[in-house]
Amino acid sequence: MTKFSTISAAGELGETPAERVVDALANLDARTITRVDLAESVYRCVGLSRKESAALVQMVLNELADALAKGETVKLSSFGSFIVRSKSERIGRNPKTGIEVPITQRRVLVFKPSSVLKARVNGRIAAEDDA
Repeated sequence: MTKFSTISAAGELGETPAERVVDALANLDARTITRVDLAESVYRCVGLSRKESAALVQMVLNELADALAKGETVKLSSFGSFIVRSKSERIGRNPKTGIEVPITQRRVLVFKPSSVLKARVNGRIAAEDDA
């Protein structure tokens, strides 16, 4: 069964389009999933044109990036949270030479997976309300 026939079969079981996209992406070979892969999955599952699907994926990613750039936390239910943390200036050490170097103040992006995603990655099923 190909990934596309899997998507069709899943649609007949009453899954939402978002669940079908996630299932389609899970069926890809063990490789990096690209923006094009996401757009193609939206195209196959939702029925938008390829151009509209690519635009939709881009809009979602832009919204996420804009919110994170403002320092907001982005929470995707049953997936996880993207959190922007501020790190203060500190003294670091070059491990090769041992010379101390100042590390400037900066903001870092942290991803915290939900319990639903953790369970799915580990092959278990978790309740949806644990997110």
